[in-house]
Amino acid sequence: MYQYVLAIHIIFVVCWMAGLFYIVRLFIYHTEAQEKPEMERKILSAQFEIMERRLWNVITVPSMILTVAAGITMLFLVPDWLKQPWMQIKLVFVAGLLVYHFICQSKIKQMRFGLFTWSSTHLRIWNEVATILLFAIVFLAVLKNAFSWIYGSVGIVVFSVIIMMGVKVYKHYRTKK
Repeated sequence: MYQYVLAIHIIFVVCWMAGLFYIVRLFIYHTEAQEKPEMERKILSAQFEIMERRLWNVITVPSMILTVAAGITMLFLVPDWLKQPWMQIKLVFVAGLLVYHFICQSKIKQMRFGLFTWSSTHLRIWNEVATILLFAIVFLAVLKNAFSWIYGSVGIVVFSVIIMMGVKVYKHYRTKK
């Protein structure tokens, strides 16, 4: 039984993360569309709103629900994991990913009402937050011990710095064009 639940968990984590990664890309394009002439802006905004709503409601939210349900089921099947430090830390990162998810949901609502409070650069950095959380969660789930977790944490920090530098280099490259 456990193996089936684990497979479902992994499948829907992949779907959930795909939705989170793509929704923020849509936010970036939707935000950049606001700089277009009015006619083009209206057409693009209407299309992005449809795409965001469908992605969110058809893929991202159901995948998040099934991911969490499968995760809770696995903890029900193996309750001793809740006593493991790696699992406790992993659950903190999962909570962070859920917060990220609901912040994205609030961004969808804001953009639908014409509120674009974050720049496309801010959104590009925001997109990398999900990547960092995913790395942390996967490393904790795979490595499972404190010594490896320390190396994993240092790796996550280094990875985060590299990603942020990459975003800045990309911004510099884009502004030169």
